[in-house]
Amino acid sequence: MKKNRFGYIILSKITAMRIFLTSTILLFSFISCYSQTDTDAGITDLEKNELRVNVISFIAFSGLEADYEYLFSEEASFGVSLLTRIGNPDDLDLIRNFSITPYYRQYFSRRYARGFFVEGFGMILRREETFLNFFNGTESEEVQRETNVALGISVGGKFLTKGGFVAEVFTGIGRTLSSDDDFFFSNIIARGGISLGYRF
Repeated sequence: MKKNRFGYIILSKITAMRIFLTSTILLFSFISCYSQTDTDAGITDLEKNELRVNVISFIAFSGLEADYEYLFSEEASFGVSLLTRIGNPDDLDLIRNFSITPYYRQYFSRRYARGFFVEGFGMILRREETFLNFFNGTESEEVQRETNVALGISVGGKFLTKGGFVAEVFTGIGRTLSSDDDFFFSNIIARGGISLGYRF
């Protein structure tokens, strides 16, 4: 999917905004339903490990994102997420090739590490963006690459079955600690999706 520089920037901003708004609406819809119908699923407090895969990253963005989370209390946890791109670099303007994201979560529920949560995260990321340049009637392709560090915050909801199956929806935003002006949205990093996994 080739674009000129101006067209790429406009499309990417529109895409990012739509994804953020859609994720936010879905998040609060799920949380609202969960708060009305959830009951204690009978999961013991000894089950403190979770493995999950972000299905939105895989389906929509050709990226593979896996999470490990350790629940050290009924209200708090820490974890790490690993994302790598496995498909076409132009798919829906995904510009992160790789990222590793440690995070801390605080849960607001009477049940063990489930329901609504707030997350603080850090991210080490590698990203790239391709431009088409036109000069004196000649077309050339330019690839910009950057490694950076970002900090941000997310909100989400986690749902758990009696068998230990986990589903969560979350959305968040962060800011890089440094930026390259050649990148669109150079200071802004999005985090979010729908993840499925297992607690053990």
